[in-house]
Amino acid sequence: MSPFDRNAPTNSVAGKTAAASKDFEKVPLSEVLSAFGVNPDQGLPAAEAQKRLIQYGPNALTEKKVSFAAKLFRHFRGPIAYMIEMAALVSAVIGHWDDFAIILGLLLFNVALEMWQDSKASNALAALKKGLAPEAVALRDGKWQTIDAATLVPGDIVKIRLGVIVPADLRMVKGDYASVDQAALTGESLPVAKKVGDSAYSGSVVKQGEMEAVVIATGSNTFFGRTAKLVASAGAVSHAQQAMFQIGNFLIAVAVVLAAIMVAVKVYHDIVIVDTWGLKDALGILQFVLVLLVASIPVAMPTVFSITMALGALALSKQKAIVSKLSAIEEMAGVSILCSDKTGTLTKNQLKLGEPILLASPDFQDCILAAALASRIEDRDAIDTAVIDALAEPAALQAWKQVKFVPFDPVTKRTEATVSDPAGRQIVVAKGAPQAILDLAKPAADIAGKVTQTVAALAAKGSRALGVARSTDGGGSWVVLGILPMFDPPRDDSKATIDRANEKGVLVKMVTGDDTAIAIETARQLGMGTNIIPAADAFPKDMDPNNVPSQIVDAIERADGFARVFPEHKYAIVKALQSRGHIVAMTGDGVNDAPALKQADCGTAVSGATDAARGAAALILTAPGLSVINSAIDEARRIFARITSYTIYRVTLTMDIMFLVVLSSIFLGFQPLTAVMIVVMSLLDDLPIMAIAYDNTRVSEKPIHWKMPWLLGVSATLGFFSVAQSFGLLLAGIEVINHPLHSAALGLSSTMQLQTAMFLQLVAGGHLLLFVTRTERWFFLPPYPAAPLFWAIVATQLVAVVMCAEGWLVEPISWRLIGAVWAYNIVWLFIMGAARLATERFANHRTKRHLESAHMVNQSLRGAS
Repeated sequence: MSPFDRNAPTNSVAGKTAAASKDFEKVPLSEVLSAFGVNPDQGLPAAEAQKRLIQYGPNALTEKKVSFAAKLFRHFRGPIAYMIEMAALVSAVIGHWDDFAIILGLLLFNVALEMWQDSKASNALAALKKGLAPEAVALRDGKWQTIDAATLVPGDIVKIRLGVIVPADLRMVKGDYASVDQAALTGESLPVAKKVGDSAYSGSVVKQGEMEAVVIATGSNTFFGRTAKLVASAGAVSHAQQAMFQIGNFLIAVAVVLAAIMVAVKVYHDIVIVDTWGLKDALGILQFVLVLLVASIPVAMPTVFSITMALGALALSKQKAIVSKLSAIEEMAGVSILCSDKTGTLTKNQLKLGEPILLASPDFQDCILAAALASRIEDRDAIDTAVIDALAEPAALQAWKQVKFVPFDPVTKRTEATVSDPAGRQIVVAKGAPQAILDLAKPAADIAGKVTQTVAALAAKGSRALGVARSTDGGGSWVVLGILPMFDPPRDDSKATIDRANEKGVLVKMVTGDDTAIAIETARQLGMGTNIIPAADAFPKDMDPNNVPSQIVDAIERADGFARVFPEHKYAIVKALQSRGHIVAMTGDGVNDAPALKQADCGTAVSGATDAARGAAALILTAPGLSVINSAIDEARRIFARITSYTIYRVTLTMDIMFLVVLSSIFLGFQPLTAVMIVVMSLLDDLPIMAIAYDNTRVSEKPIHWKMPWLLGVSATLGFFSVAQSFGLLLAGIEVINHPLHSAALGLSSTMQLQTAMFLQLVAGGHLLLFVTRTERWFFLPPYPAAPLFWAIVATQLVAVVMCAEGWLVEPISWRLIGAVWAYNIVWLFIMGAARLATERFANHRTKRHLESAHMVNQSLRGAS
């Protein structure tokens, strides 16, 4: 059974009822009443209603409660989190309480940020619950009474009227007419007229009329409830989180291997060669291993990620885009497909009259005036408003007095008004569905044929048609004045926005609840392509949206858009595209969009969205239209470039420190850095680097995403050269110490001073390395580093130099040695730059060959087929 079967039982008892096996939206009304055993004139007995309440459960949205402690503990798990916790523990074990406090602060900052992000999911469900009716008017024991809507059960008879929220999924059983606005649920741009036998969905709003109905589904089995289920289950781990997991695993693996090698060598040396082993030796090795692990842990990585994205969110807020989920900024950089709602996003959501097709009317304004006279502005009906707005002289209405008005109903499908002019002459005017106007006027066959052809031509273009007729003899005879085309025009900026997105490598697909012909015409006007698939044709009714068949996924990838979609369709579209490796952004404004917005990598609620849509979205637009999306994409790609450059820098430097410590300990029997130096160096390297959030970066022309083999490959290559750089200085320092003349010239005479020189080389070389990792070109070419980053690095270098010169926490060294270390680093800066360029060219060449091979394979397969 599909999770979207509207009659899926809420428990095993409900599953035993005959009601659970029928589609109550489609079976004859008499079968519905019979299946639920209810008389529409008496309603359910109170005792039976109570029994069914126990059987079916309350008419409310249910959600699985997770304790605060469980939510909190979840954020202390994962590779990076474990590494940071280990670093804090090691700092406490070796008594470095200052380091412990800083590392713990970073960990708690990250946890607090993630907890805030998690609250958005519950906010979406809370917003959905606000859309449910608090009360309902139900017929129980033959009496109408107001009851708590949560106590409604299948089979209840309820009354709906103007302004009421529909309390459950219903089938109309009595009454003339009701107009129901279900746009937030289905995406339909106009209220839907309901008559006896029609269905209405929980959460929709009655705009006109009054009817009685039987409840056919409650709670989680309603259309609204299925949407809530999807919201609760939707969501994906961000690509940034996945990247940090992979980086953390990589660094942990390298650290553990190196630590194991070092422990094995140390133990072999102490037991086999020296033949001495004691508790002091064991503690010494343990402390050194712990220090190595501290050096391997990028404690500031999650914080740098968060701060960089938070500053990006601040920049976007100035462009009227509010970020509610920071990871969405990073996701937006890699978006390759944008699924956009039509009504109100790509279009103005305002019906507009086109040029009238005249029949008996002498001119356009005469035809429009007759339609306006058959309207009532106080009803705020969308069609009436569009007609009146089309008048060249709105004041012309003031000359007429409305004597009688017959509102629209789904039977006659027209409005009709008797009006009189200042001279007292009365006429009757009517507007409505063209066929209804033909039935009223009974014109000649050629007129009727022309109307039918006109309506068909307009429908093919996605325009609605409104017939207008007039009678001068009190309704005895009528003439058809003309046909008024009506459409929801595209927003002025939509086409330019879509074109710009396409230039950035982002494909825009339309997803709408409107009719297929309307969607095709809108797509044609916007240049989006007209391969629009009706959802009913693409998705079998019993399909599980979490497991879309491959042939349907193929069709989804090929389509330019989708029409007549329901919430589960939108959700399935997003899931299907994600299953093919696409990073998907989704825009929407209604309850029906909430599941897909939450599932998308970057869900975007457009201006005027419902609370449910805003709660499920990661990005909230406060200005109409989509134009800010392109700004968000540019900003996201800048941020992604900053995060990538930091990641390469951090992984490279971590590998440098780990390999230097282990190799020098094994092959030279020398510890190049003290534990204090490693901790201080980590702080000096990482804290100022947070200014990378302000760095100037190039905006990629295509979607960019995490390519871990490339990223770790570049990091490993630069790490190899960094180890060579550091090890080279270490070997040179040992030679200098053993050469009295050189030792006196540079002021390097002890191994403790050599440790200080290595400390300075790693601090200075690390920050110079950032100039290499922040760009794929030579580091001295634009874009140049931003001022905050540049001066943060300068300040850090000054602190490191003063520490080395004055002997703060390290053995002091001479200014001559400081200058020599800096000169050495500058030479290596050019070597590292050349290594980065060579690595990039090699990677690009391999990528090009891979694409060419894939293209040849595709061509061969096509030829074979």
